[in-house]
Amino acid sequence: MKSCPKLRNSYVAGIIFAVVLLGSLGVKVAECRVVRRLQDLEYPAINCRKHSAVLTDFGGVGDGKTSNTKAFQSAISNLSHYANDGGAMLVVPPGKWLTGSFNLTSHFTLFLQKEAVILGSQVESEWPSLPVLPSYGRGRDAPAGRFSSLIFGTNLTDVVITGHNGTIDGQGSYWWDKFHKGQFTLTRPYMIEIMYSNQIQISNLTLVNSPSWFVHPIYSSDIIIQGLTILAPVDSPNTDGIDPDSCSNTRIEDCYIVSGDDCIAVKSGWDEYGIKVGMPSQHIIIRRLTCISPDSAMIALGSEMSGGIQDIRAEDLTAINTQSAVRIKTAVGRGAYVKNIFVKGMNLFTMKYVFWMTGSYGSHPDTGFDPKALPTITGINYRDVIAKNVTYPAKLEGIANDPFTGICISNANIEKVGKKLAWNCTDVHGVTSNVSPEPCALLQEKPGKFDCPFPADKLPIESVQLKTCSFKSLSLF
Repeated sequence: MKSCPKLRNSYVAGIIFAVVLLGSLGVKVAECRVVRRLQDLEYPAINCRKHSAVLTDFGGVGDGKTSNTKAFQSAISNLSHYANDGGAMLVVPPGKWLTGSFNLTSHFTLFLQKEAVILGSQVESEWPSLPVLPSYGRGRDAPAGRFSSLIFGTNLTDVVITGHNGTIDGQGSYWWDKFHKGQFTLTRPYMIEIMYSNQIQISNLTLVNSPSWFVHPIYSSDIIIQGLTILAPVDSPNTDGIDPDSCSNTRIEDCYIVSGDDCIAVKSGWDEYGIKVGMPSQHIIIRRLTCISPDSAMIALGSEMSGGIQDIRAEDLTAINTQSAVRIKTAVGRGAYVKNIFVKGMNLFTMKYVFWMTGSYGSHPDTGFDPKALPTITGINYRDVIAKNVTYPAKLEGIANDPFTGICISNANIEKVGKKLAWNCTDVHGVTSNVSPEPCALLQEKPGKFDCPFPADKLPIESVQLKTCSFKSLSLF
């Protein structure tokens, strides 16, 4: 064993000799760690963990060059044994931790310390392939399967991905370039995807440069997503920020997103495949969101909405240099519904459209969709809107013989630029109150001043209080 250096600094607390068992190799390694101090670090979570370990305990190397895929897999496999004994947490310390895809486990926390960076590998063999999603019937990029997400989990309960604003960097440029060249036979990986799961928390992280969508909970419930900073070049392809997909009882709050696609997109499956699965996205609240996306929406509902979308509540929203605010995207063949949508408190700056709905989005998975499957769009409510430097206040295009109904807009002050047509409306019906400039005739002015509805009750996920958890961290040099 190599001896430790002589200590001369008065602030050094001592030396810890740690013997670490490296996975199944049975290799005992003696480390000399110089400890400045032992401190309790606190973090909020849906559940605290009884056990914890550090990625370096399983052979992790944070030099930005060494693959840590096996280290992550080994760590999570070992820590999964504590699922029924208070759960476990894997701490990712400061450093750059290159890795391919890895799977999470139940009753588990992945914690990124400050200055910890997880880097997505650009070696495709480190990303296993998965079958297509049942509610989509094919991959979004290519008809075949898809690459597993960087951080993936399925059939889980009680999963936390959090940190002290640590970073996950998908190194997406490799994937964007191949996508633009049409070189993929599989759909690009997402950054975080959790399937068929419940009690999920994703919080207090910086996510950058995902190969495709950033955060994709699907077929899941009881979800809290908060305090995320999500950043991608505004011309990067399909880098949606947060996509709750066939999910329920979901809370998204206090996020800042710069994206090449929709900042948040609520989805529920694609044409006949989504209709067959029949799993809606519902009971979702989105609040205190800031979005920048010059070519897409702050919040999109669809276009894949064939399982239905209902009871979506959004408030205290800010969009800057964004194509549209809350956009509804659907088409003949989608079927299902988008209904009971409630939005209040939007501050918008430099927008192409404030209100945008389209019934001709197209983009079908294949020729097997039912042309008689018409979507129902009804009960769409917007109130308390301030918008400046706007090109078009509204573009509302329903479907012939299937109009969008129950549209309500109140207390909206829109400052448009130029002399172009202010409102463009076809196949829609609804009412307005205190809206400027004057809306189209299909949205009738309601006598007297009134506010469009916004639910007074709370969703169950809003009442979930996070616990204050802690773990001991060694300050080393």
